[in-house]
Amino acid sequence: MIKLQGVIPAVRNMKDFDRILNSKQKYIILLETRLSLLRHAVKYAQKMDKQVLVHADLIQGLKSDEFGIEFLLRDIKVDGLISTRSNVISHAKKNKVTSIQRLFALDSQALEHNIKIINTLKPDYIEILPGVVPEILEEVYEKTGIPIIAGGLIRTKQDVENALNVGAKAITTSFVHLWEL
Repeated sequence: MIKLQGVIPAVRNMKDFDRILNSKQKYIILLETRLSLLRHAVKYAQKMDKQVLVHADLIQGLKSDEFGIEFLLRDIKVDGLISTRSNVISHAKKNKVTSIQRLFALDSQALEHNIKIINTLKPDYIEILPGVVPEILEEVYEKTGIPIIAGGLIRTKQDVENALNVGAKAITTSFVHLWEL
């Protein structure tokens, strides 16, 4: 399992991808990329000594079923998978690839339902969106014991510090000015 910590760049476009390749960052999260670009991007990043986590639900042209995930793991050789879908997390765990269950904290009922699923699946990490609600970050960790990543609406250095101060292991953000924190 990858040991995630600090600020992890969540890349939405190729300009930002190029920028992060020349940084000290060890990890990259690819969001919203096209399937046709994925193989090249992952190979190039790994050649530059980066580890690539892919948000399987957001890859354009990829179906997040058993065969799509098999393609990401065996052909593309991603270092980790992020998803809201249980089947993706199950496949990642079965193949010993870092698994990050994305959880949207929409309301109390959705939160409790997701915690039950997470306690069954036991992903390596839980990414909570929005990551700017410290009480929710603490509550999910207390109920699962699984390391927390704060994501979504992380816009300032203070947002990063607040999440880390309540126990988040890492922060994901697409805001470039936060990547070097």
